[in-house]
Amino acid sequence: MDPTLAPYVAVTLIFLFMAAGVPVFAALALSGAAGIVMVEDLAFLLTRLKSLPYSATAVYTLVIIPLFILMGAFAHHAEVGKKLFDVSARWVGHLPGGLAMSSILTSAGFAATSGSSVATAATVGSVALPEMRKAGYDPSLSAGAVAAGGVLGVLIPPSVLLIFYAALTETSAGKMLIAGIVPGLLTTAVFMAGIFLIARRGASRNAVSPRSGWAEAVRGTGRAWQVFVLFAVVMGGIYLGVMTPTEAGALGAFAAFLMLLSNRRARGRGMWGRIVESFRSTIGTTVMILFTIIGAGVFSYFLTLVQVPNQLAEAVVGSGLPPYLVMACLLLVFVPLGMFLDAFSMMVIAIPIMFPTVRSLGFDPIWFGILTVKMCEIGLITPPVGLNCYVIAGIDRDIPLPTVFRGALWFVAMEFFTIALLFLVPPLITWLPNMMDAG
Repeated sequence: MDPTLAPYVAVTLIFLFMAAGVPVFAALALSGAAGIVMVEDLAFLLTRLKSLPYSATAVYTLVIIPLFILMGAFAHHAEVGKKLFDVSARWVGHLPGGLAMSSILTSAGFAATSGSSVATAATVGSVALPEMRKAGYDPSLSAGAVAAGGVLGVLIPPSVLLIFYAALTETSAGKMLIAGIVPGLLTTAVFMAGIFLIARRGASRNAVSPRSGWAEAVRGTGRAWQVFVLFAVVMGGIYLGVMTPTEAGALGAFAAFLMLLSNRRARGRGMWGRIVESFRSTIGTTVMILFTIIGAGVFSYFLTLVQVPNQLAEAVVGSGLPPYLVMACLLLVFVPLGMFLDAFSMMVIAIPIMFPTVRSLGFDPIWFGILTVKMCEIGLITPPVGLNCYVIAGIDRDIPLPTVFRGALWFVAMEFFTIALLFLVPPLITWLPNMMDAG
């Protein structure tokens, strides 16, 4: 077959397989394999499959992923999320939309112990949704806030998705993690300001909690000491150059394990079961990620074989378009992709195609990586995939899925505002990583 036609056939096959109910990783692998056969032959495909799965997954940087997931699982079973919500409610619960703002703060805090968006949404949702229901919050606001807060799990380090991007582009994993701090705090601030404005005019404006005194709020903050310890151990070690990201992830997982062992409530309610569940969930999530890497790796190899990334880079550089306009167009591609694919699948398909263009135009790969993760966040709270919204609908059966998506739309608008700000002011992303070099 003509190599120029093969990519169109392969992309069509992806959507046909997915429409038939084939898992995303298998749809990508089968379509990529079919594309390779179209431009080469079956023997060539079988030869490549002998080594491709191993070479795609035997990457040292990827070792960090199960460590961060395990750390988050231990922190969840140590009830870090519940303590964080109690602390956050003391500070902002008395404001209009205060409990929804507390869920955002809790998500940001829990994200500092977990690299998973879905885990963050599930942990915070199980704690925050019942409290907001009792306080009389508008269901769409409460559900949307928790679903949107979950996206902080893939941006605030330690983040599995940032590590994934670093592995795909051979960028410094430590710098990628550090680069997520300021955008994560900025996103948290924008979400909270948006909730305040929405709640002040909506049905939730009178649903406030009793105001805590400053002394009480400060004393209560000490209950969230686990978050500060884990964040200091992991990110402090990386930023100061004391540990590699992998070593920091291992130490963070061990510290979270000790916190679980020291939790009195956990000791009285099946400690062994919590430990087993932590390992089980870590294994399941890690295997899902690795299968996605393998499946998308086959498809990416096919695209490289027909030189789609290089041709795209050459066409863009030779087009004469303003470089920032090109970057904006590349980022907007993630909006339709997010309607059908999860974040890992989006990245592993799009980054190998886009990254040569980013490099040819001279843009900072860390800057582009953070913006890419931000675009992937939008896919987590928009239909029809919107994993975080499905998680929230599953936690609270009384809130229909359309209500969750409707509440999340406010936060999609806030996400675009934050992305535009980060796009126009790159130092918000690059300042902290550059300080590592300066030190």
